[in-house]
Amino acid sequence: MPSVVSASVFRMACAAVLALAMTLPAAPVSATSRIKDLANIEGVRQNQLVGYGLVVGLNGTGDTLNNIPFTKQSLQAMLERMGVNIRGATIRTGNVAAVMVTGNLPAFGTQGTRMDVTVSSLGDAKNLQGGTLLVTPLLGADGNVYAVAQGSVAIGGFQAEGEAAKIVRGVPTVGRIANGAIIEREIEFALNRLPNVRLALRNADFTTAKRIAAAVNDYLGAKCAEPIDPSTVQLTIPGEFKGNVVAFLTEIEQLQVEPDQIARIVIDERSGIIVMGRDVRVATVAVAQGNLTVTISESPQVSQPNPLSRGRTVVTPNSRVGVTEDGKKFALVKDGVSLQQLVDGLNGLGIGPRDLIGILQAIKAAGAIEADIEVM
Repeated sequence: MPSVVSASVFRMACAAVLALAMTLPAAPVSATSRIKDLANIEGVRQNQLVGYGLVVGLNGTGDTLNNIPFTKQSLQAMLERMGVNIRGATIRTGNVAAVMVTGNLPAFGTQGTRMDVTVSSLGDAKNLQGGTLLVTPLLGADGNVYAVAQGSVAIGGFQAEGEAAKIVRGVPTVGRIANGAIIEREIEFALNRLPNVRLALRNADFTTAKRIAAAVNDYLGAKCAEPIDPSTVQLTIPGEFKGNVVAFLTEIEQLQVEPDQIARIVIDERSGIIVMGRDVRVATVAVAQGNLTVTISESPQVSQPNPLSRGRTVVTPNSRVGVTEDGKKFALVKDGVSLQQLVDGLNGLGIGPRDLIGILQAIKAAGAIEADIEVM
């Protein structure tokens, strides 16, 4: 009997502890990200390509050959290569446009695979709709040809005009050719033979680099990762992954790390956009904001002479100047407030983004804000 009572008491105690645990607030969970989303693998990158070509088949919306000499020269050179001599002849076609073709050669792009390209008009062409890009070599920064582009141009805008009206939607002078280029040359990069690999952080930070290295070392059980600087972490390939760097990186890039950044406020004065980081803190400061409005109205009066008199008409100026000031009371922002409290306090003043930009800069000048302000 005593054993039964003790078991009942034990079950009741467990139930009470469980109920208490359910009522307690949960601990905040830190926002973590994969190493794959925080850093790039050095050497695994795209390469930019560019080329010059001609788009034909336009419905009279191409370049004006008399105004754009390079289009005329390119057309003549292309026809001469095909055995057609038009030197000295008058060309008045409006169905050709000179374009620049750009694209990104993907990492480890193999010969024969395809890539997308963008076609942009160089001259005074009005629309590239319905045009076809002729064979265009795409060159890298070293001057070598890495791909060749050709195909029908698809645009995202249009243009329609009549005698007295014109409608333009989007940008009809820029188009895209999906899978419009074929890779002809590969860039050699022996990833599996590397003795070590370096991770390049997208946002340089000492703390984030150290956390990435610690996460990798804890996962492998050996000191294989070392932060070199705030934007680079060097990984030494373990013995079991020699010759199989891809498998090693597959394991590493899935590790979860909590990134860290400095407190920063980004301001775009042209558009009035303000972005604040979560770590922005403000010391105790009082803020007041007022709008001064000056109104000037003119109502001139005309004084005319009597009929048949020798007087003259005189215009007498009559100006009215009014000054109004919409002042707000001081708002107290306490020490160490969070981002949400800071925004709520400034919104309580009833100000807009433009005035908020000036207030943030004034708080920074007063030394009361713990954040970097970056003005775009």
